Amino acid sequence: MVNMKKLITKSFQTGKNCIVYPLVKIIDVTEISKKKVKEFEGYKFYLTTGNLDNSKILVLNKITYRDRPSRANLLVDIDNVIFAKMQSTKKNLLIDDKTRELIVSTGYYVLEPKQDKILPKYLFFIVESNFFQNQKDKFCVGATQKALNNEGLKNLKIPLPSLSIQQKIVERLDAIRKAQELNEKQISLANELFQILLYRELKPKKNWKVKRFQEISNPQYGYTASAEEEGKYRFIRITDIGENGELRNTDKKYISASRKTIEPYILKKGDLLLARTGATFGKILYFDNKEPAVFASYLIKINPKKLIVLPQYIWLFSRSKYYWRQAKLLRTGSGQPQFNANKLKRVKISLPPIKVQCQIVKKLSAILDYKKKLLRQKELLKELFESTLEKAMKGELAK
Repeated sequence: MVNMKKLITKSFQTGKNCIVYPLVKIIDVTEISKKKVKEFEGYKFYLTTGNLDNSKILVLNKITYRDRPSRANLLVDIDNVIFAKMQSTKKNLLIDDKTRELIVSTGYYVLEPKQDKILPKYLFFIVESNFFQNQKDKFCVGATQKALNNEGLKNLKIPLPSLSIQQKIVERLDAIRKAQELNEKQISLANELFQILLYRELKPKKNWKVKRFQEISNPQYGYTASAEEEGKYRFIRITDIGENGELRNTDKKYISASRKTIEPYILKKGDLLLARTGATFGKILYFDNKEPAVFASYLIKINPKKLIVLPQYIWLFSRSKYYWRQAKLLRTGSGQPQFNANKLKRVKISLPPIKVQCQIVKKLSAILDYKKKLLRQKELLKELFESTLEKAMKGELAK
């Protein structure tokens, strides 16, 4: 039995009459599993550290005993909790019936919870917490890629309430996780519906006119300047265009210049910006932001003739296979793809009457607005999970 009096050297405490949990060393309530891979026939699935994102498996590698990598040498079993040893990597997994046959990388620690002291799922949630991850990072060592070793693991401590309270905490966090899973499914369905309607609504009809971009727009290159941390105008760069043509709001940069100098490059709501090189090549941003902004030289402002085509319709077209088939054929450069204004002018677009464009934009925008709400809900659920986990560790949930 763990001597609880000796273990209460530190505790989490908040407010009056709060519950105080002892901090125990993680090695006192778990065993480090070191079950090695034995010779097997056929193939098995291997989980690398790169194939896990938080607690989501991205992909599994098929391996045979003979061709397996040297790091593919740990076995797991149901209710084991694994976490990556590397510093600043949040990669954790609770092993269940579906994953118990995996071979995992030696870049993970595999912990077997002592179930008379700690519930497997409680251990998993603790390992997911910022408190645990920050501790792990603190004790990582190494010259290049810092990682946790056995000495560091011995220093890690976790809050340990009674099993009954652990169960209550698990139930509360499980309920939030189920809501998160439902939210993810809704986002996935919204994406699927958008793609189906995008293909159907933009599929060319007989009475639609086929135009080249040189007939419907006037391309303009952006402003050349050095980005700064602060300034009067936000500086929109190619890296500010997200995966789906949305504006990223992380790592914002600014410039300071006179209004007269940058007047031609100031953005208005509804402006379209094309990334002409790099990883975001070909993506088009529909600018919908109130913050004063200027666009950079590796972007092309499209400037559509609005009596012929709606900006939103061009943006939707840029999300379709009808656009990307042409963009990929027109790009140049082997290592770094290039897409200049002359290439853009050659792109063909099938245009319905403006009234029909409005209907299409309205229909597809409704789905995107719904998706935005789901994404906002996703962020709120994430915040709720993290705050609930933090409260659980402080003893605030079981009052």
